[in-house]
Amino acid sequence: MTTLAPTISIRYFPRTAAWLRDAFLIFSGAILVTLLAQIKIPLPFTPVPLTGQTFAVLLVGATLGSKRGAASLTFYTALGALGLPIFAGGAAGMAYLSGATLGYLIGFIVAAYLIGRLAERGLERSLRTSLLPFFVGTIVIYLFGAGWLAMLFGIEKALTLGVLPFLIGDAIKLVLAALALPATWKLVK
Repeated sequence: MTTLAPTISIRYFPRTAAWLRDAFLIFSGAILVTLLAQIKIPLPFTPVPLTGQTFAVLLVGATLGSKRGAASLTFYTALGALGLPIFAGGAAGMAYLSGATLGYLIGFIVAAYLIGRLAERGLERSLRTSLLPFFVGTIVIYLFGAGWLAMLFGIEKALTLGVLPFLIGDAIKLVLAALALPATWKLVK
């Protein structure tokens, strides 16, 4: 199995155990998102909290590639839906999924896939070029998150509650993810 995205060293996982390496990476990506989801800053004017999840989604997509990145975020979402307290601030369950953050969670999966696809085409290889996949991923997360909020509250409120308060923080996360990407490659090589 050849991929442009970095993988765990063959000395730890021989080629005959590629499925085990992939499972390990998918699980590890979900753990990273879980850990950073616990960084939660509630904002009094919006039902969407400020979290570290988007930072993790950017890194998981670029590091694991399209299929494993999307699988990792799908696994993360499924575990939370099943009741494990892994969403922002330890939230869990189907009730949480039907709330204001559902669109963002779906957007995480799509963003990880698209970021991974762009990374597989070589756009993650430098600080300058990695900003494009991360920007695209962030826009996708906003489209799904604000789209869901628009269905709940209307388009104007969706932008006010789900996009505008997060622009500066997400721009910072985007740059930090680009800076952290070489370190994540070292962890998975």
